[in-house]
Amino acid sequence: MEYVINKMMPNDWEQVRRIYQEGMATGHATFEAEAPDWEKWNMAHLLNCRMVARDADKVIGWAGLSPVSQRRVYSGVAEVSLYVSAAKQRQGVGSALLKALIADSEKSGVWTLQAIIFPENKISINLVKKQGFCEVGRRDRLGKMTHGPLAGLWRNVVLLERRSQSVGIK
Repeated sequence: MEYVINKMMPNDWEQVRRIYQEGMATGHATFEAEAPDWEKWNMAHLLNCRMVARDADKVIGWAGLSPVSQRRVYSGVAEVSLYVSAAKQRQGVGSALLKALIADSEKSGVWTLQAIIFPENKISINLVKKQGFCEVGRRDRLGKMTHGPLAGLWRNVVLLERRSQSVGIK
């Protein structure tokens, strides 16, 4: 499959949002019940370090970073969001997006990336581990699902992180 990875633009949002909602519908991608509008998503994510994978003019996956805290000491720590269209999964799109996101994050001064993943989402856990993320912990019953077939179920999460070998080392 041929695709290109480039910067996410505001006019990509509807396609990005559909992919996000597709992931939400699985019940194993996020605690979120619905995808926000562009303005809310845009405010919650770093202005850089957001990208899409495109097959011609169709967005087939996306990745972005959100700050973990507004405190200055954590300015180089960000949380990864990465979603691939169901029709394009297991074709290398997620891996390519994550590699590009890591490179972009380091150019932007991010020294730690974190991922918070439901333990049932083994594909995502394996994806991040292949790119150098290590499991640093688990949180039991962190939150309760509010939607879909898993509504009311308390969920565990796996915490993973990747420390840059080139940024923040001095």
